[in-house]
Amino acid sequence: MTRLPGAHFMRNLVERRNLLFQMVRRDFSQRFVGSAAGWLWGVIQPLVLLVSWVFVFKTCMGLQLPADAPTRNYALHLFAGFLPWLLFQETVQRSATCLLEHENLITKTVFPAEIVPVSIFLSSLVNHLIALLLAIGAIGIWERHFSAQVLWLPVYMLLIGLLAVGIGWIVSSLHVYLRDTAQVLAVVLTFWFWFTPIFITESMIPPRWRFVLRANPLAYLVRAYRDRLLSSRAPSLREMAIVGAYALAAFVAGGFFFRHLKRGFADVL
Repeated sequence: MTRLPGAHFMRNLVERRNLLFQMVRRDFSQRFVGSAAGWLWGVIQPLVLLVSWVFVFKTCMGLQLPADAPTRNYALHLFAGFLPWLLFQETVQRSATCLLEHENLITKTVFPAEIVPVSIFLSSLVNHLIALLLAIGAIGIWERHFSAQVLWLPVYMLLIGLLAVGIGWIVSSLHVYLRDTAQVLAVVLTFWFWFTPIFITESMIPPRWRFVLRANPLAYLVRAYRDRLLSSRAPSLREMAIVGAYALAAFVAGGFFFRHLKRGFADVL
């Protein structure tokens, strides 16, 4: 019997999809194995950070939001801005060492190593969605506000995924050869975090430093999350196109970079 064109490709695609599903389920369950609170720790830890930051910046330092902010509630302002950063950071940071953690699979089997950072993003996305539901509920209670603009958020999640997975491919493949990559990445992410307007609004940044925001895709994503969650402002197609360009460039570059370095994984691991 003659095999239909594309049958092998479709079978390969289905196998990878099933493998990805299994890896996401395994990653999500193993992160909290033996823990009494289980997956709740994925929500508790960001909330503890949120409470700490609100105490420091709002209560102790008396930081005030400007009149053009979408809310006067600093806790909600901070929570909405922290959500996209946390998803991005967790995906990239955990991707750095993911290939070493799956060393046995990569060296002993025909294993599509490129799906590991993707599975980390999807696993992190579960916690992100839980935290997002909490944010929407809190906004509904304290602000008495709900906008249909939140329906745009899956688009931004996709853009975060493309950006984070692309960078994740780069750092994970580099870490196989240069074991200092994870430490360097931690330093870079720390700087990136403080140069992203999460605690403050963009209007508080001196004009001579505004170029940092224009070059920072996370600044656009933080603004988008706040506007979609806390106001009824429609998304800016221009800003979405800018983030899309960053995300697509990172995804494509990361894919080529990973594919090139992947040839030597078995010899180095």
